[in-house]
Amino acid sequence: MDARDVIKIGMSAERTLVVPPERTVGHFVPHMPMVYATPMMILEMEMASGDAIKHCLEPGWVTVGTEVDIRHLAATPVGATVRTTATVIEVERRVIRFEVAAYDDKRKIGEGRHARGLVSVATFKERFGLP
Repeated sequence: MDARDVIKIGMSAERTLVVPPERTVGHFVPHMPMVYATPMMILEMEMASGDAIKHCLEPGWVTVGTEVDIRHLAATPVGATVRTTATVIEVERRVIRFEVAAYDDKRKIGEGRHARGLVSVATFKERFGLP
């Protein structure tokens, strides 16, 4: 599969999350504040990126995260609503690049770029001897 045949610049997706205690830095690291953790924000950015293009993929193909270049700009407390966006900005044969951002109720809390690689599930499983 060649991503250039089906994925177009400008494709986008958005996700919304109400920050639960389980997604805070304080949940993972004792004595830290109960604010939205950077890795959890990046996870939502990756998920939004996958959402933007998954409907275009041929059966048996998926994308996996390969690069992140993210800045976490502001803290967000438990209970706040976070909106995450991802927009395709570049398409290569097997790599799709996105501009990503996250916003809470008041401001932009994160921004950056993310890349996903196009993978054949069958080939991947065969390579690693997975069922």
